[in-house]
Amino acid sequence: MRHGPAPPRPRPRHLRTAALLAAALGVCCGLLTILVAVHWHPLLAADGDLSRTTHRWAVRDRAVTQVFRVLTDWVWGPLTMRLVCAAAAVWLVWRYAAWWTALWLAATVALAAIVQQTVKDAVGRPRPVWPDPVDSAHYAAFPSGHAMTATVACGLLLWLPHRFGGGRVRRRTALTAAVVSVLGVGVTRVWLGVHWPSDVLGGWLFGALVVALAVVVHEWPRRRRPCTPAGGPR
Repeated sequence: MRHGPAPPRPRPRHLRTAALLAAALGVCCGLLTILVAVHWHPLLAADGDLSRTTHRWAVRDRAVTQVFRVLTDWVWGPLTMRLVCAAAAVWLVWRYAAWWTALWLAATVALAAIVQQTVKDAVGRPRPVWPDPVDSAHYAAFPSGHAMTATVACGLLLWLPHRFGGGRVRRRTALTAAVVSVLGVGVTRVWLGVHWPSDVLGGWLFGALVVALAVVVHEWPRRRRPCTPAGGPR
């Protein structure tokens, strides 16, 4: 097994930033969930107007719709994102013997799935219904599982190079791919008529909240001691 250099020691400023971000995101998630649960009319009206417009485009532009179906199901789907995180966990163990980080990564992805389904069940928001649907989906609408899973996976994978090092070009490439994936999957879910826009917004917010909390959990025990990979070089 090969071992890379020890990851940098966490900085208290980074922990404070992650904690403050988690607090702000928690407020936003709670507020949006309440607005959806009480059927706040301005939000529902905005959702309906945008969804009707994108659905007309989806029915008219079948070629684009088919491409979006492939992207949302195979490229940016929850299963794909979770498999990428699983591959990253294996790489962490093989490259750094970082068992704690690998388990933390897997546990965070699993926790995100539990949170997503719990909120869906609690809110119970119906999905859009169209006389001429171009796609279908199951379970409740809020928050979007695709958007939340993509946000969690991309957020965690973007944090790993910061934690374990990586070249500037690699980081920029990863950032570009993450932004395209997170925004792209949200667009596809609304375009295909299986989510309201606020469902996607909720998925992004809940996903970002899980990532921020996960970073705090990972770094907090290491704030006062050197941060070396588990089972480092012998």
